[in-house]
Amino acid sequence: MTGVRPAPAGPAATTGARAVAATVRGGWFGFAGSGANALFGFLLVAIVTRGLGAHGAGAVFAGVAAFTILGNACKLGADTALVRFVSRDLELTGGAGVPALLRTAVPPALLVSSAAAAALLLSPAPALWLLPGLPQDQAVAVVRLFALFLPVAALSLVLLGATRGYGSVVPFVGVEQMGKPVLRVVIAVPLVLVAPGVFALSAAWLAPALLGAAAAWWSLRRSRAAHPGLPDAPQSAGPGEFWAFAGPRALSSIFDIASVWIGVVLLSALGTSAEAGVYTAIGRLVTAGTLLQLAVRLAVAAQLSRLLAGGRTADAVHLHRLSTRWIVLFSWPLFALLAAYPGTVLSLFGQDFGAGATGLVVLSAACAVNVAVGNAQTVILMAGRSVWNLAVAGTGFAVQIGAGIWLAPRYGVTGAAVAWGLAIVVDNGASALLVRRRLGFRTVDRGYLYAAAVAFAVAAPVAFAVRALLGDTGQGAFLGTTLTICAFGAAVWRYRVPLGVGEFFRALRKGDGNNSR
Repeated sequence: MTGVRPAPAGPAATTGARAVAATVRGGWFGFAGSGANALFGFLLVAIVTRGLGAHGAGAVFAGVAAFTILGNACKLGADTALVRFVSRDLELTGGAGVPALLRTAVPPALLVSSAAAAALLLSPAPALWLLPGLPQDQAVAVVRLFALFLPVAALSLVLLGATRGYGSVVPFVGVEQMGKPVLRVVIAVPLVLVAPGVFALSAAWLAPALLGAAAAWWSLRRSRAAHPGLPDAPQSAGPGEFWAFAGPRALSSIFDIASVWIGVVLLSALGTSAEAGVYTAIGRLVTAGTLLQLAVRLAVAAQLSRLLAGGRTADAVHLHRLSTRWIVLFSWPLFALLAAYPGTVLSLFGQDFGAGATGLVVLSAACAVNVAVGNAQTVILMAGRSVWNLAVAGTGFAVQIGAGIWLAPRYGVTGAAVAWGLAIVVDNGASALLVRRRLGFRTVDRGYLYAAAVAFAVAAPVAFAVRALLGDTGQGAFLGTTLTICAFGAAVWRYRVPLGVGEFFRALRKGDGNNSR
């Protein structure tokens, strides 16, 4: 027997059991949504690159990168703050304080995003810097198109943050991970066939934002109706407390999203649009490796906040430890396969993308460190330590910018990948130390060690042994992937008890529907 098996009494079997169940069920749906997002994101990149070539695709995704960074900045951290404060309000007042929280969060985000949009519409300078490879008129038109959708995107993200605070991942997954990616592909396909162009395909990427914002508003309205709150309940958080948390998170969220896209921007400005297109493809692939981590993050954030607000720290620690074990177990094998067959995987995007093989190996190793610490950043935020998160994210981003400016012009895609990899290691390593030493969240236990051993010591040797025999070829990748899956599945079954597989499936069957729908 091990300490990770559920006992008749204790945190995992009493109040924490509902949080585990909600996380498993919400994480399962989130994983499906993340898979759909990765699949259709991959299809969109393939469609755009096939239709426009690496140069045109680089221009489109440079605009997407800048829009994504700016959109996340304009929400001012209010989305994460709503996840924390709405979930805490549900624990303390049953939801009575949510209307006040929305009045605090939404107007500033709309005001800032509208001001940013106006600045982009009136000044051509950002367009000329961001898209130097396009004719001036076309570059300005593309950037102004992105500017028009900026307030809509910011509002949608803030409203979806509130829905996550209610314990439901369905609206966020349905809008951001399923609805928008699918619609983008549906719109882009006929455009590539009939009228391919940078402006047209940028419009295809932006158009679903309108429906997304409407869906977010409707979902939040339903959640509020289902949780009217306790009568005469006091407000759980005032504007001062809200923005004291959201302010640092606003800055750290800029660093978070910028770290994903800044390599595209640097390569577009300091290198070539073709390199930016290759780097975008690599980013899509390594993001696919973190699907489970992102899915669990969506589901676990509100649960951690409610547990900590209710004083159930032991339950929160158990939930973090258990979710981290599952993330490591199912994510590391994918990174081993990406590192073993980078050329074959990148060839799916086209002939010009083989130059990114080394960069893909570098980022696969860095992302293995990322998933190894679980959602340590989420623990820090849901504990109310947004200033800690800002310091860590800012340090990681400074490392990436400094290394990227020096490496990207010299080594192209590989240099940008090394810079991002360094930032990932710094960010996650520092977060893990803070969670362990300052908050007392222990991540490593016997179950974690079993998960790490099964995920790495079983999957990696098989994948690289086949690579050594057959090379980085389609045949080698197919055989290596098949044998790795078989070996991994056998090892999971053999060590299912210390891995806690039974607890996972019991939670999946018996989860609390109110928290996970």
